[in-house]
Amino acid sequence: MWKPPSSTGQPPERKLKTLVVLMAFVRDEEGELQPAFEPREVPSEDKAKMDARRMAALGTYAGVITWSRSADLVNGEFGEPVVLFQYGDVPEME
Repeated sequence: MWKPPSSTGQPPERKLKTLVVLMAFVRDEEGELQPAFEPREVPSEDKAKMDARRMAALGTYAGVITWSRSADLVNGEFGEPVVLFQYGDVPEME
């Protein structure tokens, strides 16, 4: 007969994940920066940097940025962002 694992009485271990995000920005009619698309999660830092460099080379965007940060998705806690690549005009990160 199957028995569920016994509890240790300890809270579950925090599972940290590294999020890698890519964004690009364009200027609207008033010259204000606007996201060109929703932030995209990228599977690796290397891919994010490669994609960001390719987008910057197109000249289509006012700015491109990719960053990583640790995330505890269960508790909604995020570490400080670390910029991996930045080109052109991008807003300040909050």
